[in-house]
Amino acid sequence: MSVSPSLTPAASAAAPAHGPTQAELLDFVRRTAGDAELIASLPLDPEGRTWVRLEGPGGSEAWLIGWPPGTGTGWHDHAESVGAFLTASGELKEHSLTARLPTDGWKTLELTEGIDRERRLGAGKGRSFGRHHVHEVLNESTEEHAISVHAYYPPLPQIRRYSRSGHVLRLEQVERPADWQ
Repeated sequence: MSVSPSLTPAASAAAPAHGPTQAELLDFVRRTAGDAELIASLPLDPEGRTWVRLEGPGGSEAWLIGWPPGTGTGWHDHAESVGAFLTASGELKEHSLTARLPTDGWKTLELTEGIDRERRLGAGKGRSFGRHHVHEVLNESTEEHAISVHAYYPPLPQIRRYSRSGHVLRLEQVERPADWQ
């Protein structure tokens, strides 16, 4: 994995004192993904994801992420943060759960039928999500990089990583900001 210095996108906007809403974060990632110069500036690695931290609106945390063919995040959540992401180039696939999971005090959960959702997000397509959203994001292409823009508010206090086997979801690791910045 590569980490690059921070960049400030030209499409930065102020947000209310309470912090940006999901809709405002989605608007930010949409405008930022439209900045062709910024998107082209992301260094791409053929083997690992690359990322650059951006200045998000209203104190939010934002990232520009490059996805080589065949890479993904694994199952995870964003704790208490709301967020949005949008594919700037290529295509990403998102698997998510439609049920809200308990936040603490468990290591293994048996998931019920019918809570899985799958979305394909081509260039210009994105989504926002609420607190405790559990998902994985993948670039299933065998040839093409994908690039996406992500924003979270409040800035990520932690990310919980999960493994999944059929209908069983297991908490594997809790990461803090120092682990990815």
